[in-house]
Amino acid sequence: MNDCFQILSLDGGGIKGLFSAVLLAKLEEDLKIKVIDHFDLIVGTSTGGIIALGLGLGMTPKEIVDFYLEKGPRIFAGIPVASWFKHILFNKYDGKILEDILKDDKCFGSRLLGESKKRLVIPSFDTDSGEVYIFKTAHHERFKRDFKYPAWKVARATTAAPSFFPTCKCIDNISLVDGGLWANNPSMIGLVEAIKVLEIPIDTIKILNIGTTEELSKKSFVLKYFGGWLPRALPAIKTILQAQSSAVCSQCKLLIKDHYVRISPKVPEGLFKLDKLNMQDLYAFASKHSRDNSPIFENVFSGHKSGEFVPIHKI
Repeated sequence: MNDCFQILSLDGGGIKGLFSAVLLAKLEEDLKIKVIDHFDLIVGTSTGGIIALGLGLGMTPKEIVDFYLEKGPRIFAGIPVASWFKHILFNKYDGKILEDILKDDKCFGSRLLGESKKRLVIPSFDTDSGEVYIFKTAHHERFKRDFKYPAWKVARATTAAPSFFPTCKCIDNISLVDGGLWANNPSMIGLVEAIKVLEIPIDTIKILNIGTTEELSKKSFVLKYFGGWLPRALPAIKTILQAQSSAVCSQCKLLIKDHYVRISPKVPEGLFKLDKLNMQDLYAFASKHSRDNSPIFENVFSGHKSGEFVPIHKI
C-alpha cells in the first residue's frame, strides 16, 4: 500500500530513549523488517531527536540501542549526592562530554543533516528570541540552510535540557535548548508538517508515536496547595510535560482518529527517570512491550512502504 503517508514520532526523555530504541529494534527482529522503510517522515525531540537523526543517517535501531547502553553511563556520569547538590545551582551534567560523544565517528561524526535518507524534523527552542526553532531536512524549496548543519550540532541543540545540560550555542551562536520545552511529544509537529508543508491529505496520514514511559505520579502537595512553580520544582516540570503530551495526544486523535497510535506505557513513580541508569530493567521493560505491540505495528503500519526521499537541495 502506497496510498498513505506514515510518520514516526519519537518523544524526549533522556536515557529513557533506550525504551524507544529497544522497541524499534525488537520490532525489526520479530517482523524481519527495516522500520524506516515504513515511514515517510521522522520527527523526534531531545533523545528522540538523537534516534531520529540516527535512523535517518543509516543507523539501525540495534546500533542505537548499543549507543545508549555504551554511552549512557558516560553522558549521565556523576556521584548521585554530588550531582544532586550541583543540580541546585548549576547544570547537572557536562555538555562537553555529550558533545564529544555525538561528534564521535561511532555516532554522527562529521555527517550533515542533509545526508539523511529520510525527511527529518527536529525541534529545539531559541531562548534569545523566545521562539521555537525547528531543524528540517531539505524536503521543501524554502528549507535552504538546516541541511548544511552537522548532525551532532542538531542533536546537541535538541537535547540541551535546562538544568541538566548547558545551553547549545554551536549553531550561529544562537542560544538553543531542549525541544521538550514545548514539544516533548512532537506528533503534532509531524502532522502539521505533513499537511501544511508537504500538502498530504489528512485522511491518508498515520502516526506511530513512541513515548519513553509515563509516570503514575502521586499528587504533589506543593503544586496542589501552593502552586510550586519554581525553576527546580520537579513536580511542576513533570506536570508541564505530561500536560503537553496529553494535549498533543488528544489533538492527534481528534484529527486523525485511529490513525494515531501511541506506545508509552504507564509505570510507577520513580521506576525510570531521565537520568536513572537502571538500563537493564528498562531494556527488559521495552522488550516486553515490543512483543505486545508487534501485532499493532504489523496490522496498522507494515503494509505501507515509503518511497525514496530525494532532497530538493543537495549538499
